[in-house]
Amino acid sequence: MTFFAAVFAVAVLSGATASLVGFGIGSMLTPLLALQVGTDLAVAVVALPHAFATGLRCWRLRHAIDRDVLKSFGLLSAAGGLAGAFAYSQLDAAALTRVLGGLLVLTAIAQLSGLASRWHPRGAVVGVVGLASGFFGGIAGNQGGLRAAALAAFRLSPLAFVATSTATGLMVDAARAPVYLYTAGAELRSLWIPITVATIGVLVGTILGERVLLGMPRDRFARLVAVAIGVLGLWLLTSTYW
Repeated sequence: MTFFAAVFAVAVLSGATASLVGFGIGSMLTPLLALQVGTDLAVAVVALPHAFATGLRCWRLRHAIDRDVLKSFGLLSAAGGLAGAFAYSQLDAAALTRVLGGLLVLTAIAQLSGLASRWHPRGAVVGVVGLASGFFGGIAGNQGGLRAAALAAFRLSPLAFVATSTATGLMVDAARAPVYLYTAGAELRSLWIPITVATIGVLVGTILGERVLLGMPRDRFARLVAVAIGVLGLWLLTSTYW
């Protein structure tokens, strides 16, 4: 019961965080569940509550999605997510996670110092970052930080940022979840209780987080995203050594 209570509490917190900055569910829930079921299976387990919460958030924020950014960035993220899902049990996820952590820390420093304000992604760069964020999500369940780092350069309003990030995440979920269900379906069925608890938690957190998001100024939101990216980067760098 203690474990399920911890899953619910972290799920609520992660759902609220995702509503505020566009990511956090996979990053916060995966390490917790990995303590009980192992990293590989935890990635697949978290994909299901992640998909439900992302779907709810996408529906509620659908009017704010920047469709031009979604078409250029989201479709390639989904392709990367599909590739990562096929590769997630074959590659060294720990090494890739450390690389992602370093990139996120550098991104946070660039954003908080103002250097990132001069970066305006165009053309192939948008595609590369979209593919990379989806690929990391498919392999290690941590796509949101890199996606947020890229989307920050598009100068979207807070609502459009979260809505577009959410729509992109939903596309990645749609690409990777069937692969997880096919490769780990039997094991996932035996874990229906933690999956249900996590799903309820992230849905509650999603609704609570939206209330804070809607009243947040753009500058404060940008700092919040940068700090969240940095914290996630440090977490990924250190968690691989535990």
